[in-house]
Amino acid sequence: MLESFVRLWHMGAGAGKVACRASLLFPGFSMSLSAAQIVSALADIVGSAHVVGEVEKMGAWLNEPRKRFHTTAAAVVTPPDVAAVQAVLRWANQNRVAIIPQGGNTGLVGAQVPLRGDEVIMSLARLDRIRSVDSAAGVMVAEAGVILENAHKAAEAAGTIFPLWLASQGSARIGGVLSSNAGGVNVLAYGNARELTMGVEAVLADGRLYHGLNALKKDNTGYDLKDLLVGAEGTLGIITAASLKLYPLPEDYETALVNVASPDAALDLFQLMRQRAGGRLNAFELIPHIGLDIQLRHGMLDADPTASASPWYALIEMSRMAGSAPGALQSALEAAFEENLIADATIAESLADRTRMWAFREQMSECQSREGASIKHDVSVPIAAIPALIREGSAAAEKLVPGIRPVPFGHMGDGNIHFNFSMPLGADPKAFMAQYDEAMHEVIYEVVLRHGGSVSAEHGIGQLKVDLLQRVKDPVALEMMRAIKFALDPNGILNPGKMLRTVP
Repeated sequence: MLESFVRLWHMGAGAGKVACRASLLFPGFSMSLSAAQIVSALADIVGSAHVVGEVEKMGAWLNEPRKRFHTTAAAVVTPPDVAAVQAVLRWANQNRVAIIPQGGNTGLVGAQVPLRGDEVIMSLARLDRIRSVDSAAGVMVAEAGVILENAHKAAEAAGTIFPLWLASQGSARIGGVLSSNAGGVNVLAYGNARELTMGVEAVLADGRLYHGLNALKKDNTGYDLKDLLVGAEGTLGIITAASLKLYPLPEDYETALVNVASPDAALDLFQLMRQRAGGRLNAFELIPHIGLDIQLRHGMLDADPTASASPWYALIEMSRMAGSAPGALQSALEAAFEENLIADATIAESLADRTRMWAFREQMSECQSREGASIKHDVSVPIAAIPALIREGSAAAEKLVPGIRPVPFGHMGDGNIHFNFSMPLGADPKAFMAQYDEAMHEVIYEVVLRHGGSVSAEHGIGQLKVDLLQRVKDPVALEMMRAIKFALDPNGILNPGKMLRTVP
């Protein structure tokens, strides 16, 4: 069981102050104001046109992608600028009204939606300006409400790229992307959201504004507060803008879909690709054949993007910068053929080919919904442990649920696997989830932790994994997190119950 591999958190006598503060962090919000009073007060601050109090009109802010969380909110507020965000937080802190910051509502662990029902959702969608783009310095300042895809377009218009690429980039917004420390398919070459952020502007719980839009590559003047706020899921402050790293725009991309016999073979291929390509290797994604089968059966692809049938595929992409000769990927694949690492592959010869290959990868999560219920895990392990993770995790799952269909896929190049399982053919979806959801998490997380991995690689903690974090996180780390939370948000109004467990 999972408990065999984790340490439960037991506060020691020396942690008295932290224990005392932890008991004050989340007072449960007896809700001194009614929902009607909250709506009225918010209307006075930002105008009635920018406050929603009717539950039947809150669908866009409440309906999250996984459809796991169904609690309503006391109100939704959409401040038009940073000053309005400050004003709302000053009022909320004084009246102890909980605030949930929300970007594009694309989060997968429930950080952006209500937990209790007395919270106010603060949508940052109206803060959607690109304040500046400096291609020479390699920095763009974007507000929290900027849609990620629009940030891409602004960067490319200046001859650069902002290389954070997600399947949800058409609706995900900068504030949410940073608050969840999103990863995506280019982490191998460019890093995750935290590594792509140079500085942030954020409103604290009491309404003060942190001016941290740093564009310096070197600034050794104290704690890196930016790294604290990025990935905090809005529990320490609300990010209103960020200075983001830009990189030179590649002249072209070389993309291939390669047949591999197993995750072990894929690991060997990855090592060869990294040796041959170095920093030009943007992505190395592992995909099982079952994903192709599902997508073709449900008409999600207009054509088969693969060279031939294979138990596994590796989607590989390299960037080609201006002045460099094409053919680096083909040369690397020829070396792989010579070393008998692969037997077949197809290289994209057009934009349509590349788009189809990436659609195959990006539709992996969505395609499982066409097959009924599925149990999903966003986990990471050291790259060398990925084959063992998949082998041992699949065996454990099949022992627990005969006929279960493992669908592990994801970012092999950075150790992040989306270890998902589709229900057995013919199973009842509700009965399957009721009987096996928690048990499946137990067996998979046991394997992950045994291999030195993380139970949340890129999706975050939110409300879905709060109790799990309590069980697996180093107890001293939890004490530090609680102390930081209390210092920055003593009244516990910022996204309470997310990241850290609510204390009655």
